[in-house]
Amino acid sequence: MSRKFKPRPGCVVQAYKFALDPNAGQEQALRSHCGAARAAYNWAVSWVTASWWQRKAEASYGVVEEELTLWRPWSLPSLRKEFNRVKTTDPRFADWWQENSKEAYNTGLSNAAAAFDNYAKSKQGNRKGARVGVPRHKTKRKARLACRFTTGTIRVESDSRHVTLPRLGRIRTHEPTIKLLARIQADRARILSATVRHERGRWFVSFQVETAREITHVDHPGAAIGIDLGVKHLAVLADSSGQTRYEPNPKHLDGALKLLRFHSHRVSRRRGPDRRTGQKPSKRWEKANRQRNKVHYRVANLRTDALHKLTTRVRAEYGTVVLEDLNVAGMLRNKRLARRVADAGFGEIRRQLTYKGRRNSCSTIVANRWNPTSKSCSHCGAVKAKLPLHVRVFTCDTCGLVLDRDENAARNLVALAAACTTGTGVAGDQDTPRVSKPRGADRKTRRQRPDRNTGGAGGQVAQACRTSGGRKRETVVGTLKRDTH
Repeated sequence: MSRKFKPRPGCVVQAYKFALDPNAGQEQALRSHCGAARAAYNWAVSWVTASWWQRKAEASYGVVEEELTLWRPWSLPSLRKEFNRVKTTDPRFADWWQENSKEAYNTGLSNAAAAFDNYAKSKQGNRKGARVGVPRHKTKRKARLACRFTTGTIRVESDSRHVTLPRLGRIRTHEPTIKLLARIQADRARILSATVRHERGRWFVSFQVETAREITHVDHPGAAIGIDLGVKHLAVLADSSGQTRYEPNPKHLDGALKLLRFHSHRVSRRRGPDRRTGQKPSKRWEKANRQRNKVHYRVANLRTDALHKLTTRVRAEYGTVVLEDLNVAGMLRNKRLARRVADAGFGEIRRQLTYKGRRNSCSTIVANRWNPTSKSCSHCGAVKAKLPLHVRVFTCDTCGLVLDRDENAARNLVALAAACTTGTGVAGDQDTPRVSKPRGADRKTRRQRPDRNTGGAGGQVAQACRTSGGRKRETVVGTLKRDTH
C-alpha cells in the first residue's frame, strides 16, 4: 500500500475546479477515457472474485485447504501487472485499449484496489461508518464518468483559457484559470494530478495542487460565535459580545418544486428504461430527463453558493466557532423533516467551517450531541426536563427568561467557548451557581406507560423503573412475577 502524500511544510493540498467546453471530438475522447476506466474496474472485480468463487466450489467438493486455488491479490501493483499482461490478448480490450491513455485504465484499477481494501477493513471492523459490501460491477448507464491523470502533460496554458491533458490535448475552459495560473507562474503551486468528471450536465476538470497557503488574519481573533442550525432560520448566530443575528433559510428547493413537478410529470409520460424487461428509454424521455436534471443542478449550485458565502463570512470575522454535533442521518429518516434538512445542508456547513478554520489557524468547537443546549437557560443554567420541538419560545421556570428557542441555544453554544477556555464545563454564565439537572434531562426521554398484560402490576413496574436507579425493566418484572406466585 502506497504511503499517503504529505505536502511540504507551509503548503497545503488544494483543488481548483474549472468547467470545460470541449468540442465534439474531445467530448467523445473524454467519454472513451471514462469508459476505459469503468471497463478496467469491472475486469479487476471479476479477476479477483473469480478466485473466491473457485475456492468456494472446490471446498464444496471436499478439496483440502492446502490444495485450494490461491487467493488473487488486489493491490494496485498486482492488478496493474496482470492487466498489462492480458490486455493485448483479452477480446474485451485487444481491439481498442491503445485508443486511450494508460492513466484511464490505472484509474479503474486504483478504484478497484481501494474498493477491496475498504471491504476488507469493514469486514474486519477496522473501518468506521456503515458496513461496506463486496465490490460489484459498474453499469454503463449508472456509472459516474470520471478519469484521473497523474503522469504525462498536465498543465494550465498561459492564455488562462485552455488546459492540456494527456492524450486529450488542449481543451478550452468555460471560465478563466487565472487564479491557478498566477500561483504556478509565481512558483507558489505545482500540479499533482488532474481529474475530469461529467456532472450536472457538463464536463469539469479538477487540479490537485500543492500550494503555499498564507494564514489569513480574522477581524476578531479573540471573539467566539455560537451557531445553531435550523429549518425555520438556516442559522442563528450569537457572538461573545452579546449580538445575535438570524440567517434566513433560502429554501432553494421549495422555490423549484413547482417546476420540478411539471418536469417530473413530463418524464413520467415518456417511455423510460425498465431493467426487468430490458427496455431502453426513448429519445423524448432522455430529453425530458435532461431538462428535469437541469432544475436539480441549478438548485444544487444555488445551495452551494449560499453556503460558501455564509461560512466564508463567519470564518473571516471570528476566531472561534462553536457548533452542535447534529445527527443529520437520523434527521433524514424523519419523513416530515427530511426534505428541508437535506435542502439546508447542515453537514456541509460544518465541513466548510472546519476546513476554512484550519486555513486561518482558528479553532472549531463541536458541542456534545447530548448537550441540552435547547433545554438549558442561557441566563441561569437551569435545564428543562422536556421541550417539544413545536415549542419555539423558551421560557425559564427559574429566572423567568423568555427567549426564542434557537437564540437561546446559540447563546449556550457561544458560552461553551468560554467553558472550554476556563475548564469549568458550565454552559452558561460563569458567575451563576450551577443548577442540578433532573436525571436524564440531557438525553432523549420517553413517558413510561403501564403494562397492559400485567394488569395492576404494570403501574408498580413503571414506578419501580423510575426509582430503581437504572435497573432493567426485565429484572423488575421477573421479581414481581415471583412475588405474585
